[in-house]
Amino acid sequence: MALFRTRNSDQVAPLDGVDVILADLDGVVYKGHEAIPHAVASLNQAARSARVGYITNNASRTDAAVAEQLRGFGLDVKPSDVVTSPQAAVRLLAGLVPARSRILVIGGDGLSSVVSAAGFTVVASADDDPAAVIQGFSPELGWKDLAEASFALAGGENGIPWVATNMDWSIPVARGIAPGNGTLVAAVHNAVGRLPVVAGKPEVAIFEEARSRFDAKHPIFIGDRLDTDILGANRAGIDSVLVLTGIDGGKQLLAAGPDSRPTYILDDLRGLHEPYPAAEKGRGGAVVVGDAAVRIDGTAVEVVREGDSRLDLLRAACRAIWDSGTAIYALDVPERLYR
Repeated sequence: MALFRTRNSDQVAPLDGVDVILADLDGVVYKGHEAIPHAVASLNQAARSARVGYITNNASRTDAAVAEQLRGFGLDVKPSDVVTSPQAAVRLLAGLVPARSRILVIGGDGLSSVVSAAGFTVVASADDDPAAVIQGFSPELGWKDLAEASFALAGGENGIPWVATNMDWSIPVARGIAPGNGTLVAAVHNAVGRLPVVAGKPEVAIFEEARSRFDAKHPIFIGDRLDTDILGANRAGIDSVLVLTGIDGGKQLLAAGPDSRPTYILDDLRGLHEPYPAAEKGRGGAVVVGDAAVRIDGTAVEVVREGDSRLDLLRAACRAIWDSGTAIYALDVPERLYR
């Protein structure tokens, strides 16, 4: 992983050698109805040398609607450039029920349209004898919708198949952080006592769909969440970028487990085009990144040198903590490392 290069190796930018860039949307390209600073210009620059695709767990809108929004920000995007969790979910669904089956859709137009396009019949009630339930996020979902899913899924593990587009616990919107599809799925789970098959991040199905669609040989994935974006990319064997413009920040990075650690850590997407600083071992076992240095002394995480870059200090602290093999709760971590 690039975060672990030694200083005597050549510094390369995260996009060097990449043929396909896959980007999450919420928290990476936009937040609510506003583009995130520097994201559009950086992705347009990246598109000059690599294919750019977009992956979203949000099941409330169609790929065409997502593409239209991105074009409104100034990106050159076609619907086929957008890979959605409903598309991955319907692939899973096709392997679980016969063609043209009746499917109870708990979600918005982005999910219903994909289910219909795949040849299934969309129904809205458990009384319509559905062969399966497929569930995705929509801000309009209410108790009655979740109740219909629960009624259809009666029978526990012996009941009809249940596919969820994703399990994001939260979603960033213009006013802050709101409950995501995972919280709605959990409500149904608590009622029926079983879990769905999941298509979206961090499961690999959505990454496999993207890799196949774009014929990617050396892709990189950009996300803002460790538990979905980075974990999913790691499971799929894809290099990853954690950009600090969305959900997760320094505190979550320092505590990240081995499966959720990104290849690169960036403040914003301008860093895609900049040489990425290497890490080296300094005196007394310190980890040095740029002018910053951090070491572990017993259970204390010590800032040896803050340097000029808050981001390099965080990168050094991540490397020191991750290499220590000590769980974060057993360490005394200075607040300035993640504030």
